[in-house]
Amino acid sequence: MDFILACAGLVLLLLAGDALVRGAVNLSLRIGIPALIVSLTVVAFGTSAPELLISISAILEGVPGLALGNVIGSNTANVLLVLGIPALITTLHVADNSTRASYLQMLAGTVLFIGLACFGTFTWISGLILLAGLAAMLGHAVFEARCHRRDTAAAKEACDEDSIEDLEGADPDLPWWKIIAFLIAGMIGLPLGAKLLVDASTNIAEAYGVSDEIIGLTLVAIGTSLPELATTVMAALRKQADVAFGNVIGSNMFNLLGIIGVSSFVGNLPVSAELMSFDIWIMLAASLLLGVFVIKRIDITRLWGFVFSGLYVAYVVSVLL
Repeated sequence: MDFILACAGLVLLLLAGDALVRGAVNLSLRIGIPALIVSLTVVAFGTSAPELLISISAILEGVPGLALGNVIGSNTANVLLVLGIPALITTLHVADNSTRASYLQMLAGTVLFIGLACFGTFTWISGLILLAGLAAMLGHAVFEARCHRRDTAAAKEACDEDSIEDLEGADPDLPWWKIIAFLIAGMIGLPLGAKLLVDASTNIAEAYGVSDEIIGLTLVAIGTSLPELATTVMAALRKQADVAFGNVIGSNMFNLLGIIGVSSFVGNLPVSAELMSFDIWIMLAASLLLGVFVIKRIDITRLWGFVFSGLYVAYVVSVLL
């Protein structure tokens, strides 16, 4: 029954997160907020809302290890699984993408997260530092985008139209009642789904004698990475490697800086010895592995897809054994 409830909670989270993104995107565009700002804020928050709600619920339920395990496991899965599986379908061409700067920011965020983890506990002070880092990165992205748009002012209108069309969930003709319905569904569904998944996952951990960190690193992490996996698969099929890489890099930055940053204000997050001695460094290693392909502009072929996926399977097995 707990497995069924966990799956039900996960499905509810995914559906509610999608509803929140659709509602928030269209509301923001209707009231005149630029598509760029929407994509950097509303969409980034909406797609990470399941992880955020799970982390907050886990802290309130007294299992903070589930929150940290979810974030660390999701970041590892985002690199090895979310990029590995699409590469099995079609080659991810890296040569033409422009994600170097974003990758370096993600790596800086990862190093900052690990540095704070070395203190043993994420407190509200840690959260403040992480959120400041997130604000700096978003501010830099907005500045770069504005400079780019100023340099291409002649094509501004066309660029705005394209950005709106490419924005997830954007529908210029969506009625107001549907926008409101999406928002309500998202705001109700997310906390319900998070509670279902956290409660069921905790029960599973107790029944099988495993820690809440392990459940977060595996079951919950894989589940909450499904939206990123679906997005990346579609981007790969459309030959949009920059979208695939941007999806992974953006998600990882928001997970570490935004989710843990906000969660640290709800309650302290102690870092277990197991996470500190193994899983955090696996997350860093996966991030550095991604850097080889981004910096050197090496295509992720089917062979590398097998390597990435195999490494993730080996990691999960090592965690469970």
